[in-house]
Amino acid sequence: MSPFLPLYFLAAIFGLIIVVSLLRSIRVVPARTALVVERLGKYSRTLNAGLHVLVPFLEKVRYKYNLKEVAIDVPAQDCYTQDNVKVRVDGVLYIQVVDPVKSSYGISDYQYATIQLAQTTMRSVIGKLELDKTFEERDQINGSVVQSVDIASDPWGVKVSRYEIQNIQVPQAILEAMEVQMKAERERRADIARSLGEMESKINRSQAFMEEVINISEGEKERMINVAEGRAQEIRSVAKATASSIRKIAEALEDVGGEEAAVLRISESYIEQLNGIAESNSKVILPVDLTNMGEVLANVKDMIK
Repeated sequence: MSPFLPLYFLAAIFGLIIVVSLLRSIRVVPARTALVVERLGKYSRTLNAGLHVLVPFLEKVRYKYNLKEVAIDVPAQDCYTQDNVKVRVDGVLYIQVVDPVKSSYGISDYQYATIQLAQTTMRSVIGKLELDKTFEERDQINGSVVQSVDIASDPWGVKVSRYEIQNIQVPQAILEAMEVQMKAERERRADIARSLGEMESKINRSQAFMEEVINISEGEKERMINVAEGRAQEIRSVAKATASSIRKIAEALEDVGGEEAAVLRISESYIEQLNGIAESNSKVILPVDLTNMGEVLANVKDMIK
């Protein structure tokens, strides 16, 4: 056996170690990935996407980070509302590493710390709200958690984009009480709706009756006006006819023999009106003697004059 065989063997092993170290020193970093490199235990640099070569035996990749936004579950926890109701809340937190150096040396486990911070912030926010508000103001709760956690996690190189509540679990007794409350509220709204409907119906009927009365009164008013105008027109027509007849009578009296004709006509009318006044078994007192025509004619002449 050659005395140099052990040396060859050791040289081969040493050469293999060097080759492996050289190969391992060549790093291809994928997109949206960052590698934190340390040299002799001290931070050296951050490798981004691309081809990189490390110094063998001196440099070492200490941390590897995914720079994409990731969703992490926030475990369910018990919270107490402002009105002392215990609810169980869980959610999803969306975070992204923006500074690998701070994430490596600012905290030991940034994900665990972010989850714990989100839970404590959630308890604080829920404690300021009543039970009904926790269901109505989810967006406000999510915004408060994101704002608080994002500010606190900034020294860790982590960006918190949003937080979403998944479930809010309420004890069964509280659910039953809420169901009774909601039922009562629905019945109250139904009663209000019915009363408003009845009120509007009565208002509509009263308005219709009022408009009907107004229309009737307006019609009666128009009828009375028309009747009055008709009567006035009739009176004017009769007056005009009477005046015309009087003028003609006056003109006739001015003619020769007109007065005698008027006396004769009036006498005849006078006698016709007296005709039939007296009935059987009745007594009539007359102002003149009808058997004395001279007296009748004299009275008529005096009336005409």
